[in-house]
Amino acid sequence: MSEYSLRTAKVSDLDSLFSFEQEIIKAERPFDPTIQKGEISYYDLKELILGDESEVMVIEWEGTLVASGYVRLRLARHYLDHKDYGYLGFMYTHPDHRGKGLNAQIVEGLKEWSYQKGIKEVRLTVYSDNLPAVKAYEKAGFKKHIIEMRLPREEDSF
Repeated sequence: MSEYSLRTAKVSDLDSLFSFEQEIIKAERPFDPTIQKGEISYYDLKELILGDESEVMVIEWEGTLVASGYVRLRLARHYLDHKDYGYLGFMYTHPDHRGKGLNAQIVEGLKEWSYQKGIKEVRLTVYSDNLPAVKAYEKAGFKKHIIEMRLPREEDSF
């Protein structure tokens, strides 16, 4: 039986990670009419891999990357009871490997990295209508905290 292996991403993983990013964007477009049309990029993946203030983790299966996520240290708003926090993003699991707890492994690894940096607050954002993602994050221990709302524009179509 093949095993899944959690590890820190390397620059040599970039081709696979760029492909994950495009899958994330494709999955999020139906939830957000404000995402630009055409080819876009959310992340500077190389900078995230090489940066001291971030960690990118991947899960490998039979020599192929099948899941990813990052944590980036961010300054908290001045009125909060913590100075900084870990912000999770780039959470992706290949469809053939979903439902196997890989997202939870990534979250746990990123949480541990944050704790080792002295960060105790960990946050992420997710589209409220993306119910599978919301359920996955709740299963990993996250609690709903705040809802960001917007007024739709005339050209928006949901």
